[in-house]
Amino acid sequence: MKELKMDCEVSSFIDFSKYEGKDITLTGSIQNLRVLGWGGFIILRSNSYMVQCVAAKESVNIENLSVESVIKIVGLLKTATIKDKSIIPNNYEIELKSIEVLSTPSIDVLPVDTTKRELNVALDTKFDLRPLTLRHPKQRAIFKIQSTIFNAFGNYLTNIGFNRICSPKIVFSGAEGGANIFQLDYFKRKAFLTQSPQFYKQMMVGVFGRVFEESPVFRAEKHDTSRHLNEYISLDLEMMLSNGFEDLIVTEANVLAYIFDNIRETCKYEIELLEINVPIINKIVTMKFNEVHETVFQNYKKDFRGEKDLAPEEEQLICDYVKKTYDTEFVFVTHYPMEKRPFYTMEDKNDLGYSLSFDLLFRGLEITTGGQRLNKYEDYIDRMGKLNMNIDSFDSFLQTFKYGMPPHGGLGLGLERLTAQICGLSNVKEASLFPRDINRLTP
Repeated sequence: MKELKMDCEVSSFIDFSKYEGKDITLTGSIQNLRVLGWGGFIILRSNSYMVQCVAAKESVNIENLSVESVIKIVGLLKTATIKDKSIIPNNYEIELKSIEVLSTPSIDVLPVDTTKRELNVALDTKFDLRPLTLRHPKQRAIFKIQSTIFNAFGNYLTNIGFNRICSPKIVFSGAEGGANIFQLDYFKRKAFLTQSPQFYKQMMVGVFGRVFEESPVFRAEKHDTSRHLNEYISLDLEMMLSNGFEDLIVTEANVLAYIFDNIRETCKYEIELLEINVPIINKIVTMKFNEVHETVFQNYKKDFRGEKDLAPEEEQLICDYVKKTYDTEFVFVTHYPMEKRPFYTMEDKNDLGYSLSFDLLFRGLEITTGGQRLNKYEDYIDRMGKLNMNIDSFDSFLQTFKYGMPPHGGLGLGLERLTAQICGLSNVKEASLFPRDINRLTP
């Protein structure tokens, strides 16, 4: 029998200043390798760092090493002045004393060169070889920022009284109806992969009042565009409303401000490496759907006024307008036509035919959809009847409203879309670790 100590060091974070002038032991992969006459350099990729190691020939032999070999090194930590933005920390380097090889690649030449400053490969190659291409410093940086977004979203909401929930992903019905839902055989019964945690969020408002979830959702849309994924991570919240659906807009603006502050604080290296500007949201600009149509027509002579939704070009144009006019990269577009919103959406009683809902546009792309929900059982029966929906098939959802529900609403924020817009990516698939679209099921 062996008993291990619980106080052993398990953190990935190192205070390098404490090791200056002392020996340090690190384990990691060789990100880059330069063999020179006098010795050479190793860039060691560890859990959280890219550290430059200096190898003098009289101390260690690096001639037989290869990129992506895993090594354990011991060396003297010294101050250094390194200009390479892909190295972190770039004010220290390690003078190697010993190297232990723990593993090596099973192929001699890697199919993609991840040692270059830019990963210059085709998009399909980038995805086909994802376990390798994700090791490139700029690819790692994208997903460090995404991890920060994910954590900050949950942390902020938890701190203001929201409860995290984990709802089923195999469901009895689609939350939004339509054909864009994956069907599966569930023990000889028909079931679906969830389009949204919507129904469960609403149920749990009756329990906790404020809930959130960060989880995958699935859309069987046959789109093959730079804007769409068939599986993505949705950052969802649902809450009681004291002042109507605008409570949601204020809450999301505060969430985003917190997220952006966290990125600036914890991702300085990634921001510099990717050469990006993390946005600031310090004001809330809202425009009604029809006002957007009219603004785009008056200012850009593009006529979308007969459309029931915003076209991608129109989203870009209104974002440009808001940036120039209000000096913000965010605009909440409200009051979409009822016919373009799910059955559970509340109608504006003062503007019939239009909903108490919104989309958030950021740098020309919709990243959020939200709004106030119906909260009375009788209203659901009436709405579903008008839409010729099978009310009986929604019985387990509708029971929530038989027991009484407060005014409430919620939103869903696409993690990959937000990441892509912050990082300046031209394709949302690049913000997905292992993207799923109509053509891709591996790796």
